[in-house]
Amino acid sequence: MTQFEDLIEILESGGYSQPVQGRILQIFEVACRLFAQRGFDGVSMRDIAQECGISKATLYHYFPDKDSLLRPLAMGITKALYLDVAKHDDPSLAATERLRRLVGGTAQFFERHRWAWIASAISFWRDPKSQTRRERIDWRDRYEGLVREILEAGVAAGEFGKLDVPVAGRMIIGALNWMPRWYDPKGVLTAPDIALYFCDMVLGGILAPARQAPDAP
Repeated sequence: MTQFEDLIEILESGGYSQPVQGRILQIFEVACRLFAQRGFDGVSMRDIAQECGISKATLYHYFPDKDSLLRPLAMGITKALYLDVAKHDDPSLAATERLRRLVGGTAQFFERHRWAWIASAISFWRDPKSQTRRERIDWRDRYEGLVREILEAGVAAGEFGKLDVPVAGRMIIGALNWMPRWYDPKGVLTAPDIALYFCDMVLGGILAPARQAPDAP
């Protein structure tokens, strides 16, 4: 699947109802990349038009403002992420394996949709339309709810020790959400490699095992 086809998937999840092809797809791809690189406020409609090689009038023919470009991207990422990890979750598995699936799957999703993820993350709370903002938060809450459900199942089964589930869930989600700030796709480790390493540190802790007491003489 190409990067453009991935972007079509995201836009369709975000509720964009027009055919995503040709010029429309180019505009979304350019806007997505510029938002991710410069931030929403650092990009103008003129910037997007120039990068696409079209006039501002042509751009405004398709989109009235930047929010109309960001909205389906942000909604699509948030909704598609939850649907993707939920599809691969299996409640019959041990909580440890479920957590590793969710963390690794989230990182794989990030790698496939890197520009759209970053563009959405840096402007998550921005949306003049309160209804679509609430919908986006609802999909975000479903993702967080799945993380908490897995942690609660692990505690109940004795796999995890006693913990504050909301705090533990936010720590895991926070680590994943910050990856776009520093992750280098040219580095040695893939995003799933790093995410699973985080997960193993959460599961195993970072303290060295206690030394065994010496045998009595």
